[in-house]
Amino acid sequence: MKNIFISHSWRYKNDYETIFNWLKEELSFYDYSIPKHDNCGEKLSEYDLKKCIENQIRYSSIVVIAGGMYASYSDWIDFEIKTAYEMKKCIVLIKPWGNKRLPLSAQLYATKIINWNKKSLIEAIKECQ
Repeated sequence: MKNIFISHSWRYKNDYETIFNWLKEELSFYDYSIPKHDNCGEKLSEYDLKKCIENQIRYSSIVVIAGGMYASYSDWIDFEIKTAYEMKKCIVLIKPWGNKRLPLSAQLYATKIINWNKKSLIEAIKECQ
């Protein structure tokens, strides 16, 4: 069973739900993402939310980042990527549909960069050790 953290913002819940459903259809995995109803919600201080994210990533072996959220949440995504990198997690960065470029900071730390499609995601996850 794979332990996976899917980076997300609840404003972009469709991306999260798509990724979650792709994984659920193909893999046995535990979702270490932070659910909307969790105590790690939007009402926490920035420090406490970072600690919650760190804890969730710590228990994950793979971190999946949907690159389409970068415009709005680059600081948070950079934090998640750097945290995962420091913890030696496999980082799968998904390029948004139709985008050809991603921020350099994301590319530097990503283990795998893939296009937005289910087959590429499943293959990348399976290749992560």
